[in-house]
Amino acid sequence: MGKEGGLAGIVAGQTSVATVGKEGVGLTYRGFNIEDLAENASFEEVAYLLIYGEPPTASQLADYRKALREMRGLPPGLCTILENLPKTAHPMDVLRTGCSALGTMEPEGEGRDGVAVANRLLACFGSMLLYWYHFAHHGRRIEVETDDESVGAHFLRLLHQRDPDEMAARMMDVSLILYAEHEFNASTFTARTIVSTLSDFYSGITGAIGALRGPLHGGANEAAMELIQRFKTPDEAEAGIMEMLARKEKIMGFGHRVYRICDPRSEVIQQWARKYAEATGDKVIYPVSERIHAVMKREKKMFPNLDFYSASAYHFAGIPTELFTPIFVISRTTGWAAHILEQRGDNRLIRPTADYVGHEPRAWVRVGGQA
Repeated sequence: MGKEGGLAGIVAGQTSVATVGKEGVGLTYRGFNIEDLAENASFEEVAYLLIYGEPPTASQLADYRKALREMRGLPPGLCTILENLPKTAHPMDVLRTGCSALGTMEPEGEGRDGVAVANRLLACFGSMLLYWYHFAHHGRRIEVETDDESVGAHFLRLLHQRDPDEMAARMMDVSLILYAEHEFNASTFTARTIVSTLSDFYSGITGAIGALRGPLHGGANEAAMELIQRFKTPDEAEAGIMEMLARKEKIMGFGHRVYRICDPRSEVIQQWARKYAEATGDKVIYPVSERIHAVMKREKKMFPNLDFYSASAYHFAGIPTELFTPIFVISRTTGWAAHILEQRGDNRLIRPTADYVGHEPRAWVRVGGQA
């Protein structure tokens, strides 16, 4: 390992699921360019592509959407568990707990393979999250089975308890596509490491959720929104960011471990944030975001990653900040599933070595005459 650490630059395996940052740019899912998918595909088509390996036909897509709709319900025992989680729980902890609990109620095994578990989790993660959210915050039990065609519209209906806005539903669809897969990122590598031990599918996803929870990975969109909301004007934002840079503070939502020129996903979601700002008459959130973007480009030559403008797009759709990263979970379940299935297809235990920097061998000295 080099001085940089963190496995930077280390090739840890092979994958046919996605390419990330070749020559500093670009992202493809199974050979399809991310901009093309965001413009022309639905999230359900992308989910099918990732999990099954090829795009669905029209009839396969219709069957897949129907199957997902039929898997949105929650077992009574899981609802009981969700009702006992406190209002103060982090929503990511709720999903981690819900995933693990469902694994005991609907275990992987005969009649329920990894693909079936992946689709079940994709279908019901939004139900889990928002059942808990409404019960914990408002004391009401909501009906989680809906007829919405898309995963994104289902989420918005459960959150707002009304028909989803057309712009919001499409923005969610695009956002879920952009977050669906990103090669050997921390959470995906965690999932692959877990299942490389021949552990079950739920354990892999549960571990991945834990890895995604951190602000250096999935939690960056929440941190970005908190940053943006500190400022009331673009000028105030510029002054604040300059002060933070002077103190050498990390500005969340900028730069990327893999991309060197730009994050191709960011440009797509920025367009949606701009559309939303214009539609809602926003005069603060988006202008502040743009100014922070400009300052970071000017001062540090850093570009925004997907999390930065996703934050304002979600905000305009009326999504509470604490639910931003759980949306990431719903989407990335598809990429995690693809990698778990790929790992199982040609499995070797993932067990790297470490460069030991501790004491040289030494003798133990007994204390107080005790053996």
